[in-house]
Order: sequence, then C-alpha cells, then structure tokens
Amino acid sequence: MTVMESTSARTDTCASAPKAHPRPEGQDRYTISEVVAFSGLTAHTLRWYERIGLMPHVDRSHTGQRRFSNRDLDWLAFVGKLRLTGMPVADMVRYAELVREGDHTFTERQELLESTRRDVQARIAELRGTLAVLDFKIDFYAGARTAPERV
Repeated sequence: MTVMESTSARTDTCASAPKAHPRPEGQDRYTISEVVAFSGLTAHTLRWYERIGLMPHVDRSHTGQRRFSNRDLDWLAFVGKLRLTGMPVADMVRYAELVREGDHTFTERQELLESTRRDVQARIAELRGTLAVLDFKIDFYAGARTAPERV
C-alpha cells in the first residue's frame, strides 16, 4: 500500500510532493530503526500500525527483520498528515483497507477524506476565533503598558 495509489488514468499522491528519499527505488530497504529516525515515530508505534492494519505488508528479511521501502515512508508521511487532521485511528485503518480493496473504492475514500476536511475546516475556524481573542488581549496589555499613569 502506498500514498501513490495508481490508476490507469492518473496517480493519486499526497498534497505535497514527496521529498527525496535517501535511497533510490529498488535499493530502498530500511530497518525499523532507520524509519524511526526518518519519521519520528517509535518502533512500538510502527509495529502497532502494522498490527492494526494501518501499515500492512511490510517486507521482511530472510531473518524476519522488517524492511521498509520508500513507498512505506510515503505512506507513513500521509498517515502522519491524517493524524494531524484528528482523524480517528479507526477511520485511518478503514481508509487503508479501502486502498487495498482497489479502485472501486474511490468514492468511499473521497467521502472519508471530505468528511475529515470538513472537520479540519471547523477546527481552523474555531482556532481563528481563539486567535482573535488572544490578539485582542495582547493588544489590550500592550496598550495598558503604554498608557500614561493615572494620578
């Protein structure tokens, strides 16, 4: 599974272009400790993602060690964005399942992302209101400091 879900007509990628990976495609095998360093996630979190189906099909070496690919790193970056939206883990897992099911799930994936987008927009509006209150208070205190002393 990957952020880049391809169809015959187009490629669906994360909103921002993925940054260059340390290793080229085909030579892109990373240990769990390398992925921890790249992603900022803990090894425990990576194993949990795999266990719950959010990070399925991680390759293994002949000794059983996880070997992550550039596509896995892209997927983890996308999951990180979903986490920042406040999307519940169950919805992230559902999205991952839909990706694995194939192109016929595009509509359901789109609806899930649109719902999350509406939630993010509502939170942004709420934060803008909070920011306005903070700005008002900051301006109040700045004005109080510069006001002439009262006798």
